[in-house]
Amino acid sequence: MKRDHRASDDERQAVVRRLERALHDGRLTIIEFDERTRAAYAAKTVRELADLTEDLPPDLW
Repeated sequence: MKRDHRASDDERQAVVRRLERALHDGRLTIIEFDERTRAAYAAKTVRELADLTEDLPPDLW
């Protein structure tokens, strides 16, 4: 099984920006946003980051 690549700070920031847009659009509650943002900053792998946004529609911005 191939291991996930380590996440970079830029990748973490990109996920947080996507979560901010989802919050603004009403797709996440403030509690969900807070939990996912904390998880994004704590994520070690790209897979962990992807899991945080998998239930959101594709990012069209």
